[in-house]
Order: sequence, then structure tokens, then C-alpha cells
Amino acid sequence: MTITQDNRWVDEQGRGVDPFSLPTFADLVFPILHGPYGEDGTIQGLLELLRLPYVGCGVTASAVCMDKVLQKNVCQSYSIPLVPYFWFTRREWDHDQEQVLKSLSQKFPSTNFPLFVKPANQGSSVGITKAHNQVELISGIETALIRDTKVVVEIAVSDVREIECAVLDPNDSPQASVLGEIIPDREFYDYSAKYADSQSQAIIPAQLSKKLTEQIQSVAIKAFRVLDCYGLARLDFLVNGATSEFYLNEVNTMPGFTPISMYPKLWEATGLAYSDLLDRLIELAFARFREKSALNLIH
Repeated sequence: MTITQDNRWVDEQGRGVDPFSLPTFADLVFPILHGPYGEDGTIQGLLELLRLPYVGCGVTASAVCMDKVLQKNVCQSYSIPLVPYFWFTRREWDHDQEQVLKSLSQKFPSTNFPLFVKPANQGSSVGITKAHNQVELISGIETALIRDTKVVVEIAVSDVREIECAVLDPNDSPQASVLGEIIPDREFYDYSAKYADSQSQAIIPAQLSKKLTEQIQSVAIKAFRVLDCYGLARLDFLVNGATSEFYLNEVNTMPGFTPISMYPKLWEATGLAYSDLLDRLIELAFARFREKSALNLIH
């Protein structure tokens, strides 16, 4: 089943389907959907109302991890390493652009360029720009505000290496995969590099020291737990190649499952075949459904 860009639900023949009829023919849903209304808790909430088992994180984790501001605020409260960031709303920008820019300059002096400008609620690097000066910063903010009502601005890590870790299993006993490194064929790993034909490379396992690898895996598991993730997530890190300092960049609650996607590749390199990975995710979905079905939720 597919949800089109104009919000129509269709089957493999392109025929319209009523989403509320799902329980009549589906035993379980694997919601491989990205971006707003896909991995932000919306679909997950619908499936909860329909009392259908589904793969992946629940409503809360999906919503919090989709919102970069909420995700960072939670992680910061648990001392998970993050790059310095600043966020603001469309209303604040429209009301007093000069004040927002002043606050940004106080947080990030001119010596801190380049900066990344991101819409808070988008996936797949949609709407992200890299600003090397004030003019590009303002342009990036306007671009981000086309996509969302909240904007996040972050420092770009020097000599950056992009490292990914796949996490699997229940929230109380998650397992971390080997690490992988993305070497983009452009300035940063943007939407085109992820989904279009690009020359970006994936190195698995990432060539990092044993100590640094274990530190990143430990933080990945910690973030998975404090964000209430379940089943699966891919956690993306930024590593300063010169100092080996690392920062959690994003938590993806429904990572890609295409032939070039890192999540299944990381688990395959860890020793878990693709078919076994799918079986495990389905088992986890049914286990959660049984556990929740046993609860008394009537008020």
C-alpha cells in the first residue's frame, strides 16, 4: 500500500483504499514512510486507534525524534553530546528579524561560520542549507521556513566525518550495530546524495578506534532509550576528524530500507541477515501489541 503525495491511499494497482479498512486485511503494518505525516507519530497514532500491530517506534518517540528541537532538548537534558544550536519560530522571525539575527550573532559570532540551517520537522535533509556568511544565513532561514514553522541553526563541525549506528530491539534492551561512515560526494550529505544517483560512499565498518566506536555505540543506545524508541532507529553522529570529539546529529525512527540504505547494511555487517532483520522487527511489533493489549486503558 502507498500513500501518495496528495494524501491518497492506494493499493499496488493504484486503486483507492480506505485506511480505516486496514484491520480487515492487514495483520501488521510496516510503515516505511518518511517525513511529516509518515514518521512523526501521525501514522503511528492512526494504527494505534485501529488496534493494528506495526513495526517501529511508537507515537511519542516518532513525534519527538521528528522535531529536531524537541529531540535536542531531551538529549541535552541527559548530557548527550550535541553541537551548539539555536532555534526560533516563524512568528519570531516575522515579528522581529533583526532581534533573531542579533540573538544568532550572540550565539554564533561571525568566526563560527559555516552554519547549518534546518527546518525543525523534516527528514532526509530536505530544506537544509549550509551558510558561509550572513547573506547565506538569511537565505537559508527563508528556505527552511518554507518547510516548517521552526528553524534550527547549528555550528558545522570541522573536519567532519559522518558516522551512523543502527539500533535494534526493545527499549529496555537495545543492541547497537557496527558503525558505518558516509563519505558524501558533495559538501554535505543532502537529499540528492541520499536518494538520487550519487557517488557517495559507505564504509562499513567505519575506520575508528575501538574506544571511539564503543563510545558512540554507548551514546546511541542511551539516546535510543531516553527518547523512548522501540524496535529500530538509525542514529547519525558527527565526528571531528582532528579531535575525535563526536556529537549526536539526528535520530531516524524509520530509516530507509532501499538497496543503498545504511540500516540493513549495518546489521548485515554485524551478522544479521536482511531476512532475519525483518523477522525480528515483526516479532517486536507483535510483542509490543500483545503487551499493550493486556493493559486496562479505560477511564
